[in-house]
Amino acid sequence: MRAPIGNFPDARPAPDCLDILTAPVADAVRGWQGDVPADRLIYVDTDPEIADTAVFVQHYGQELLEQSANCVVVAGKRGGESTLAACVVLSSTRVDVNGLVRKQLGARKASFASMETATGETGMEYGGITPIGLPASWPLLVDAAVVDIPWVLIGSGRRRGKLIVPGKAVAGLAGAVVLAGLGT
Repeated sequence: MRAPIGNFPDARPAPDCLDILTAPVADAVRGWQGDVPADRLIYVDTDPEIADTAVFVQHYGQELLEQSANCVVVAGKRGGESTLAACVVLSSTRVDVNGLVRKQLGARKASFASMETATGETGMEYGGITPIGLPASWPLLVDAAVVDIPWVLIGSGRRRGKLIVPGKAVAGLAGAVVLAGLGT
């Protein structure tokens, strides 16, 4: 199979790679019920040393920057209560944590969750967190620009490997709210 974006020789349908995905991501792929068939979720094996976006696009091609998205875990706080959420924005942008995220969560304060919280609550590796397989109870805030691109390169739950999925598939995930201007 040829990857729909990029030059990845080892591109395979994600359902064929369940044994190398983290448990929450494998479970999500196994139970996939989106409008996009599960075999359109593509797994590509990559070197974990180049997982960070800047290094990744330098290695595989600068054109991937506009087709890559980051998923970050944020914590909103109000009155001693904390709400975890995930945000997905294009890699060429930053999450508007103190503006749009804080307002969407109804929080007084919002910040990026600690590495320990992000990995512990998701069951995924830091630097590979993906919107696929997140806790269903979490809000998933997705920048409209991610949904508007035909294919998006996202984490796979591990630093080794990436997923390539249709942008509209991200909008169909549990808890997804599509917001214009989430990435600034």
